[in-house]
Amino acid sequence: MKRNVKPVRVGNCTLDGNHIYIQSMLNTRSDDIEGSVQQALSLEKAGCEIVRAAIPDMSAIALISAIKEKVSIPLVADIHFDYRLAIEAVAAGIDKIRINPGNIGGMDKVRQVVKACSSKNIPIRIGVNSGSLEKEILAKYGSPTPEALVESAMGHVRLLEACDFNDIVISIKSSDVHTMIEAYRLAAEKCNYPLHLGVTEAGTAHMGMLKSAIGIGSLLHDGIGETIRVSLTDKPEMEINAARDILKCLGLRGGPQIVSCPTCGRTRIDLVKTAKEVESALASVNKNIKVAVMGCIVNGPGEAREADIGIAGGDGCAVIFKKGETLRKVSEDNIVAELMAEIEKL
Repeated sequence: MKRNVKPVRVGNCTLDGNHIYIQSMLNTRSDDIEGSVQQALSLEKAGCEIVRAAIPDMSAIALISAIKEKVSIPLVADIHFDYRLAIEAVAAGIDKIRINPGNIGGMDKVRQVVKACSSKNIPIRIGVNSGSLEKEILAKYGSPTPEALVESAMGHVRLLEACDFNDIVISIKSSDVHTMIEAYRLAAEKCNYPLHLGVTEAGTAHMGMLKSAIGIGSLLHDGIGETIRVSLTDKPEMEINAARDILKCLGLRGGPQIVSCPTCGRTRIDLVKTAKEVESALASVNKNIKVAVMGCIVNGPGEAREADIGIAGGDGCAVIFKKGETLRKVSEDNIVAELMAEIEKL
């Protein structure tokens, strides 16, 4: 069931649950302005819809205008400890601030940040994770439990609400998938602010994608989450591809979907190679279609009947089928070209 979410605007994006926004974060050095601009452009081209940059010191403020001059997607400033960085980021034209209100030096400094954000309608994302819990909360729960994470996050929320500020987005991340899922479910029960989903420190591409698919996917399936980030120790463009695939699997994004069989002893073509080539060829296709790449007639037009178009392998050949009906036979060397020609007609 979809949550009743308080809409929060981030630049030209509205976090209200009607569209799940894909985020990533620059991993270039904060003092490499040109490199950061180029990576932001690359991420925008890849499909990133909100991009975040670390602002560790005053010199990094220069990133904001440089990036916003070149990209059209909203830019978020990731800030820790120094409230002045948040104020300067707002003055520089940032679209959202990510802070932990509890670690920037007391309520007076929180009020100054809120005042700056309020003056330009800039939202604040409260970011809590297992490593940022307050000592008293850790002592109370003994470890970074879901309940501990949510108590910390809601404490930060109350600091902002006490300043009459409610343009708030919340993230409660953990590197443990179970903890992450339970924390977000609990937060969804306690508030109606937009939730930014992610498994933090998820790992390298393989495990990171698996953890993110389970954690983010489970919550989105339950109607929880308005924006997502797949955190990978890899090129950030890979995060965008993984996020799009998660959304596509849940029917929350359009584009082609591939179904392919795992092959068996009946297979007489190189289906692994063919499936990879079809996947690559579909990368530039925007049609909302299901494409089947099957190893034999058993798993062909029968099991994949719901596919819009597909192939079923034979002995050194394949048949192309459409909605379960065979169109024609093609040689193994021409499978991908012939299949793509049919997709062009759809």
